Amino acid sequence: MPHDVIMPALGMAQDSGLIVSWLKSPGDAVKAGDALMEVETDKATIEWESVEEGYLARILLQDGAKDVPVGTVVAVLCEEAE
Repeated sequence: MPHDVIMPALGMAQDSGLIVSWLKSPGDAVKAGDALMEVETDKATIEWESVEEGYLARILLQDGAKDVPVGTVVAVLCEEAE
């Protein structure tokens, strides 16, 4: 069963973020706690960690995607390598 990776809310007033870079590539194994991407808000840049395990199946928004609304699906994890 696929798992959506969404743009996180890193602060109370944040409504969007910038994907600075992906730290995993499609096909890579992902464990809970692995850093998936760097996200920038108006106040900070952080490494966002996965809460799910599996394989990075698809990246839907690439490095540099600006003004991505919180809650937007940015990637998909799947249970088995494709």
